[in-house]
Order: sequence, then structure tokens, then C-alpha cells
Amino acid sequence: MARSTLEQWRMFKAVAEHGGFHQAAEAVFKSQSSIHHAVHKLEDVLGVQLFQVEGRKTHLSAAGQQLLRRINFLLAEAERMEQVALNLQAGVESTLSIAVDDAFPRDILYQTLSAVSHEYPLIRIDLMETVLSGANELLAQGKVEIAVSPFTLADNLSEDICQVEFIAVAGSEHPLNQLGRELTLEDLKSCRQIVLRDSGKARDKEHGWLGSEQRWTVSHVGTSIELLLKQLGFAWLPHHAVKPYLDKGQLKALVLPRGNCRSSTFYLNFNDADTLGPVARTFLGHLRYLTQD
Repeated sequence: MARSTLEQWRMFKAVAEHGGFHQAAEAVFKSQSSIHHAVHKLEDVLGVQLFQVEGRKTHLSAAGQQLLRRINFLLAEAERMEQVALNLQAGVESTLSIAVDDAFPRDILYQTLSAVSHEYPLIRIDLMETVLSGANELLAQGKVEIAVSPFTLADNLSEDICQVEFIAVAGSEHPLNQLGRELTLEDLKSCRQIVLRDSGKARDKEHGWLGSEQRWTVSHVGTSIELLLKQLGFAWLPHHAVKPYLDKGQLKALVLPRGNCRSSTFYLNFNDADTLGPVARTFLGHLRYLTQD
């Protein structure tokens, strides 16, 4: 039988994260004496010193540092259990929040959302369109329940959902498509490249070949296509997004010695299946089905 309580561990974590008992009391809206009591009771039960006080500063002891790494997992599991209970109590969730990378095929996404709405007509969909690391960042922040991303999760399992082909393209009248020969790196470097901005704040990275001396960075695939149609640059874009313009002759694939096409794996990411409500699970089921081919 455990002799410590989750509340004691929460108080321990608060002191460790906020750097002192006074700061922890303000952060968790409890009296400083109650936090002192909880931590000292925990130390008595465990028989180890968790903190060292030097002047006005409170530092974790070696034992405290080791226990903090373990307790983070325990408290996260407790929060998940509470969320599972809330889902069971509430039944069907009223809102489904998802983050989907801008390069993911729109037709598959819209078919999935349509199927979910058909089964749950009153559901509110909160769709956040992201680029690169943005979807996973929103998932980590707890702002969405599901993320469709070109990146795996660092600390959880990711499900391979589909492959998206990217192709190097430019407007049909762009100088690169007027040379009548296979292009060289020097040809590309001398022209403006349109690249997508990472919508995640933590990574803030661009992706792919970035060798052009001129570069415009935009936030959406649609903006990239508009710029290409105006002959203002070239880009690697999802084949499914540019296919209508290729078929009409408005855009043309660049003729490169290699690398004109590349494939990117997209992943279905969520933190814990047990915390997902029935609407979220329905979304997952339809998305998996539509990406099987």
C-alpha cells in the first residue's frame, strides 16, 4: 500500500518547477504552510531529503532530481485517468479539435470530416491548418486531440497513415520551363524559390532543398501555387495540390537530373487512445479507411 499521496507529489513537483515554496504556493493557489507540510510529510515517509535550501533559494537534492523524472510520468498517467473518467461521464464530446498539415490531401480530409458529421450532426469541428512541426506542437500543448503531421512524436508512438509525393514545379511561362533542357543546380540557384514556413514556434524550420539565392517564405500551399501561377518562382509542392494546374498546362514539372520528386510520410498522432471520445475515435477510423489505398 502506497504511503504517499498524489497530492503530496503534486506539491513536490510544484516546488521543483517554480523554484521555491513561496513561488509554488502562488502558482497552485495554496498556502505556503500547506505545501511545506505536504513536502515534509513526503520526506518523512520516504526517508530521503528532496530539497536543499541555500539562503533564499531552494534546490532539488540528488534524490529529488531522480524522483522528479519518475513522478512526471506518474502524474501524467493520473491526469489521463481523470480525462478517461470525464469522457465516460460526458459521453459524446461536443467539439473535435484537430491539427492537419497543409500538405495532407484535402479530399481525404474533407471526406473524413463529412463522414464524422454525418454520424454526429451536432459536433463542432475545430480544424487548425499547420505546416511542418505545427500540428505536433499543438498536440503537445493540448490544443488539439489529434494531429496529422509529417513528423513522428518524440515521446509517443506515431501511426504511418499515408505517403505524399512532392514535385518540383513552376509556371508554364517561367524561365526555368523555357530553357528546353535538363536544369542544373546553377539554374535553380539563380531563380526565386517559394518555400513553406514552419507554423510551429519551437522548431521554426524550413524543409527541403533551400539552395536558391532568392527565397520567398509563405504560410500556405495555396499561396505558393498562386505565386507560381504568376511566374514568380518555383517550388516543391504536393502532387495532389498541383495536379489540376499541371493538367491544364498552367504549371509544369521541372526537368531535373534527380530530386524532382520526393515522398514524405504522414503520421496520425495522438497522446492516449483511452482519453479520446467517440467522435475522435470515429475520425481516426474513417481517416484510416480512406488512406488504405
